[in-house]
Parts: sequence; structure tokens; C-alpha cells
Amino acid sequence: MRTKALQFALTFGLSLCLAGPASAQDSTPAAAPVASQAAAMAAQTQAAEQPVPASLDLKQSVERGLAANPTMVGARAQLQGSDYMVKSSMADFFPTATASYGFSRYGSQPKTTAGVDSGDQTTWTGRLNIHQPVFVGFKLLKTHQKARLTKEQNEANLTQAELSLISTIQTNFLAHLKAKMDVKSAEDSVERLKSQLKVTQAFFDVGLKPKLDVLQAEVDLATAEQAQLKAKNSLDTTRAKLNSLLNLPLEAPVEYVGDLTFTPFNLDLNECLKRAFTSRPDILVGIKSVQIAEKDAGITASDFYPQVGADVDFYKKGDHPGLSGSPNLSNTGKSYMTVGATASWTFFQWGSTFFKYKSADETVNKVRAALDNTRLSAGYEVKQGLLSQREAADRIGVAKKSVDAARESYRMALARYQAQVGTNTDVLDAQAKVSSSEAQLSQALSDYQTAISGLYVAMGEKNPDLSTAK
Repeated sequence: MRTKALQFALTFGLSLCLAGPASAQDSTPAAAPVASQAAAMAAQTQAAEQPVPASLDLKQSVERGLAANPTMVGARAQLQGSDYMVKSSMADFFPTATASYGFSRYGSQPKTTAGVDSGDQTTWTGRLNIHQPVFVGFKLLKTHQKARLTKEQNEANLTQAELSLISTIQTNFLAHLKAKMDVKSAEDSVERLKSQLKVTQAFFDVGLKPKLDVLQAEVDLATAEQAQLKAKNSLDTTRAKLNSLLNLPLEAPVEYVGDLTFTPFNLDLNECLKRAFTSRPDILVGIKSVQIAEKDAGITASDFYPQVGADVDFYKKGDHPGLSGSPNLSNTGKSYMTVGATASWTFFQWGSTFFKYKSADETVNKVRAALDNTRLSAGYEVKQGLLSQREAADRIGVAKKSVDAARESYRMALARYQAQVGTNTDVLDAQAKVSSSEAQLSQALSDYQTAISGLYVAMGEKNPDLSTAK
């Protein structure tokens, strides 16, 4: 009964040895990455093949970008890969089974117990080894902990990628809204100058104004029309950029809706810094990097300890490939089992292990210094964001007053010109100031919203619609 059990174990182990690796190489290792890549590509393709929306606001644009942008697909694939590594490191704690199969050919042997000359003999041997690591200097534990930390680090990297994409989408969305305001301002400017040209031409036709006024009006109208063309081109360019970020066709006629508005930001520096040091993913990545470096140092230090393992071996020998024995030979056709434990300790390597450990320990110090630098950079980015939004907020107030004054100045200059007490130059100068003040207002509003976007990213918080009531 015992012989049959051993024979079954050997046969099963050998079948795994001979057939298993080939099938595993053909399916398991290759299939997992292929399946993961296929799933990622399918998700991206599905998002790209969805009907093109007629309009999107800021929040909807950010949400679509996070779902469909290829950068996010890659970040999620990296996170999934680290999850597989955690499972792989956990599997290293369990026993391993190794099967081997081979033959040895011997020269002339002594006569057997039956008095038969054995002559040349070929012995076929099958072996099934089950090995259980008992103690490897905490190497397995440290490796598993490192894999878990790497997964957590990749989760933070995913969050960092999301924040970076949110910032890019919001910046381009705000630039698109500014381009829309610039187009509207340019169209108004062209209409005002066309009207002024008609009035000037009428005065010239009846001899009340010189030809010079008509020429000046025509030049200013042509300049305004060029500015209008540039504004329209900028509008189309920002739309194409947004389409690419959202994985939409470049020529998709999506209407990105929204307004550049001013909403006060009420958080002070201390609160912003507190949020940043708590939520910023790059700081979390730095913390995990320090912990990973410490685990690497622990893995290196495992060579200081003895290595202990337990083994169970099943053997079967025979003078035929099927491991069957010959009735004339007494040393074949046998099966047996061995159980044992081994301990080894390399206690002297001329300081090699010690200096490797010291090098790993210095790497910990290096990564810790990088983390401190990341914290300093985070504080600066928060302070810079606060100053930028405050500056833009002050500019908005000044620009609104400037727009009101410029429009009133243009109205008065136009009335004076029509009443024959003002000059054409006064009207054209007033019109230019209206266009300039409107451009300054749209730029200030865009800069303010962009600064708010950057400030939330600096604090490590997602704010898709840029709501400041948080």
C-alpha cells in the first residue's frame, strides 16, 4: 500500500514536472498580462466609442477625463500589477513541490545475489521534493510587507495621476471659457467699429469729416477683425485640447458650457497647509518610499541570520523509463521516502553583508531626506497658490471698474463725435480701451479660477467643479 502511494506521488509530481511548465508558460504567465492589457484597452475603447456628448460642464468634463483618459488606464494597470505582487509574496510562505526525473548509466557491476552478471546498467530515478521554508532571516516577511507597501504607494500614485489630470483638464477648460469671452469681446469690438465706420463715412460723404477719419476707422476695423480671427482660433484650439484629454475625436463639436465667475476662497494658510500635509499623495508616496527602503534594508539584513528549512522527498528507482525494476537486480524497482531539516549559516563573508546593509541604511536616509524636501515643496506650492488667487481676486475688482469706466468713456466719446464736438480719434481710443479692459477682466477671472484649481491640487484634494464651499 505504501509503495503504491509513493508511486502515485512520484507519477503525479513527474507529470507536473514534464507537462506543467510547458502549459504554464503557454497560458498562465502570458495570459495574465494579456488579459489585463485587453481589459484596459477594452475599457478605453468603450469610453471612446460612447456617443459624443452635445455639451459638457466642468464637472462632467473632469469625470469623463478620469474615466477615459489613457493615462488613468495605465495608472490603474500599475496598481493591479502591484496587487498581484502582494499575492505572489504571500505564496512564498507556503511549501513548494519540485519533481525531477533522470537516468544514470553505470559500467559493469558485480554479480547480483542470484549469481547473475548484471553487466551494464541504466538506472532511472524519479524524485518529488516538498520544501517548507521555516526561517530565512525574516526575508519572506519583509518581502511581503514591501509588496503591500508598494501597492499602497501605487494607490497614492494613482491619486497623484488623477490630481494631475484634473488640474490639466480644469486649466484647459478655463482657458476655453476665456477664449469664448475673448471671442464675444472681439465680436462686440468689430460691431462697434463697423458702426463707427458707417458714421464716419456718412460724415465724409456730406463733407463734415476728412478722408483721414475714414481711413483710421478702416484700419482699426481691420485690426479688430484680425483679433477676432485669433480669438476664434484660440477657441478651436482649446476645444481640440479638451477633446484629446477626454478621449473624444479632435473635431467633435462639443459645447463646453460654463462661466468665469468669482467666488471668495475662505481658507487661511494654516488650514491649507494642514490639509496638504494630510492629503497630498506625493507626501504619502514619500512616506511609503521610506518604509519600502527600510524593508529593503531588512531584507539585506536577513543574510546575517541562519537559514532553516524542512524537506520531504519521495524517490523511486528502476532500470526502465517507467521506473519499474528487474527481477534479476536487487537495487532497482524500489521506492522510499526521506524526511529531514537543514540549517545553514554563512557567518563570515569579509564584511560583504555588513556593508550591503550599511548601504541600504544610507538609502533610507536618502529617501527620508527626499520626503522632507517634498514637504517643503508642498508648503511652498500652497503658499504660492494662495498668493496667486488673492492677486487675481484683487485684479478682478479693479478690472470690473475699468470695464465700466471704459464703456462709459466710449459712450461719451461716441456721443460727442456724433454731436460734432469730438474727434474720431477719441472714439477709436475709447473703443480700444473697452476691448483692452474686457480682455483684462477675462484674464483675471481665468487666472483666479486657475489659481483655485492649482490650490486644491496643492492640498491634494479633488474638486471637479471648483466649488470653494468645502
